[in-house]
Amino acid sequence: MKRIILISLLISLLISLLLPFKALAEDMKIFTLEHVLQIASEKNRDIQKAMEYSRWVHGKYVEERAAAFPQFSMNGSGAAQQDKTMLLSTGSSQDTLKSVSAEIGLTQTLFSWGKVGAAIRAAKEGLKTAEEQLRLYRQAAFRDVSVSFFDILLARQIHSIALQDLSQKERHLEEARRKFTAGVATDYEVLAAEVAVENARPEVIRSENQIRTSLDRLRFLLAIEGADIDVTGSLETSILPVPVYQEIYSLAIKHRPEMKDLRLRSAIAGELVNIAAAEDKPRLEFKGGYGWKELDMGDMNLSGRAWNAGLYFSFPFFDGMRTRGKIMQAVSDRQSLKIDESKLADSIALQARDALNSVNESEKIVKALSGTVTQAEKLLFLSEKGYEFGVKIRLEVDDAELKLQMAKANLSRAWRDYRAARVNLLWVMGVLGENN
Repeated sequence: MKRIILISLLISLLISLLLPFKALAEDMKIFTLEHVLQIASEKNRDIQKAMEYSRWVHGKYVEERAAAFPQFSMNGSGAAQQDKTMLLSTGSSQDTLKSVSAEIGLTQTLFSWGKVGAAIRAAKEGLKTAEEQLRLYRQAAFRDVSVSFFDILLARQIHSIALQDLSQKERHLEEARRKFTAGVATDYEVLAAEVAVENARPEVIRSENQIRTSLDRLRFLLAIEGADIDVTGSLETSILPVPVYQEIYSLAIKHRPEMKDLRLRSAIAGELVNIAAAEDKPRLEFKGGYGWKELDMGDMNLSGRAWNAGLYFSFPFFDGMRTRGKIMQAVSDRQSLKIDESKLADSIALQARDALNSVNESEKIVKALSGTVTQAEKLLFLSEKGYEFGVKIRLEVDDAELKLQMAKANLSRAWRDYRAARVNLLWVMGVLGENN
């Protein structure tokens, strides 16, 4: 009976100890690369801001389009006035005039020298710039999230390598102590093994912190608050063919959101020149109204329907050269955008070369290091066996351990750099996240 009670208490204690870990596992969200990209497209702050800009531009288009539609208004008034001269001029006994009126007015622009049409066309181009702004922020978010994802995988790889290195050095310490106890090793060898163990611990701590830092950056990019996240995946991937420079440059000039945005802004600037040029040109409008009026002056009361309609022509043929100044400013803005477009094309050319060189470099490093880890593992195995049989010295084992650790870390970094370089290449071409 006592044994059963003791077993029950042990089970209860075990459950109470495991519950926090279960809750932690349930709260932990583990994402793949596809998952984080999907979350970024929905929650990234920059993308959300670009969506709001798109709504603003749509509102601007609606505002400018309103100038082409009839403008209706309702006006009403009620007033009273007193004038003593009315007693003499009208012979009335009342000197107070009361008036009430109500009217529905209509204004329609018939001709504005192309100003209204240019404003509408400029607003339509503005809608397209909003789309390019959204593409710009989405691709930048995808690039940053992808690189952050690869950084986490690399940090985990480095941490795993550091743990393996520490574990291996601890085994060597145990072996040195065993040999020292058996009288076949000196206290120097034990001390050297202890120092090696202590020197391996900082890298474990440093890599753990790097994992936390990388996860925090990913959480920031995904705008995730109050939840623990982790990622799963592998840095290794297939080596893909690399486009030639001219193909990269041509795609970038055609697809980069910044380049499309500048072209659209240049078109808008051209319409703004037309709008400025129409400021001192003739304008024709139709105005009309329909309503009711009532006049009350003592013994005289007048009321009835009232309407008016007419064409109104205006021609501000001289405004002190204000319009000429506006045209000069608008033309200068358009030329500045053309210069920015040429400058961006030069920048894209440099980015294309850098991205291509980075991919080629990282690809060659990956291929060069692919067989190094296997060779380093074989070297360490042979040195450990040689040390065990007394034909190798401790320094040779340490040297083999260092070579293996460096080979694994270098290969992991090479894969991370290759994945990041491929993502950056797609970003440079302006096609990141678009069917790839």
